Amino acid sequence: MGNNENRPQAIFLMGPTASGKTDFAIRLCEELPCDVISVDSALIYKGMDIGTAKPTKDELEKTPHRLIDILDPAESYSVADFRRDALAEMKKVTDSGRIPLLVGGTMMYFKILLEGTSPLPEANQTIRKQIVDEAEQKGWEQLHQELSAVDSEAAQRIHKNDPQRLIRALEVYRITGQPLTKLQSVKGETLDYNVMQLAMDTPDRNVLHDRIEQRFKAMIAKGFEEEVAKLKQRGDLHLNLPSMRCVGYRQMWEYLEGKLDHEEMIFRGIVATRQLAKRQLTWLRSWPDLTLLDSLKTNTLSDIIDRIRCG
Repeated sequence: MGNNENRPQAIFLMGPTASGKTDFAIRLCEELPCDVISVDSALIYKGMDIGTAKPTKDELEKTPHRLIDILDPAESYSVADFRRDALAEMKKVTDSGRIPLLVGGTMMYFKILLEGTSPLPEANQTIRKQIVDEAEQKGWEQLHQELSAVDSEAAQRIHKNDPQRLIRALEVYRITGQPLTKLQSVKGETLDYNVMQLAMDTPDRNVLHDRIEQRFKAMIAKGFEEEVAKLKQRGDLHLNLPSMRCVGYRQMWEYLEGKLDHEEMIFRGIVATRQLAKRQLTWLRSWPDLTLLDSLKTNTLSDIIDRIRCG
């Protein structure tokens, strides 16, 4: 973002899952007058604590995070909803004389903050149900091929096993008759802040993969199965909801339904989390004005603090 003395300061802290963003953010808040705003499409949901690696009670007491636990898992939340809520929280932080520190791995949320909203239609539940019904009859691969025919760029970006984004791309086309990619290219109001954009990185991918595996196994030990079982018992949740498609939750849900054994559930959960990290890293490789932070270097924090203090 261009520097402008009249703009307030903000910090973006991005990065793949399990890269150490939460710990780094807490340490930044110990040194700088920052307030954390979560940029994570999973942490918004109440009752989904273990499987989302939500900051612990002690961490939240020490460093409160805004936009955590704001929605029931049965509810939907769009990127436009996030932008509205994040801008409101950023203003509150700035008005109090502090620095908004936006932390998370949902790259589309960061993107819409920077670039503004595109003229996309609101979700249409009737059309969404039609798409889901078609998927049950034809399979998601067939629907992915249909998307390729009308929006090849979106189809290249969206995996055939990513039903949430696939549904949205087809829904937009069926409502407007225009490709999602074309509508997304129309930008709205940009972010009126001087933003320092940081991204946690672990250059050794084996280290990141090990962290992901150990964290998923730690979730199991902390009671992840019981957490999902409690959600499943509600009766109003299902695997087509965005909340239940969060990494790990689908695999545990299918285990509880007897579709996977325990070992396969753990394996698939770890693989899905690694795939998420890969997608996040793909976003970051093409992200402009980004400073990469090596999570394994001990001087990373002090270097960033010096840069922020020097303006």
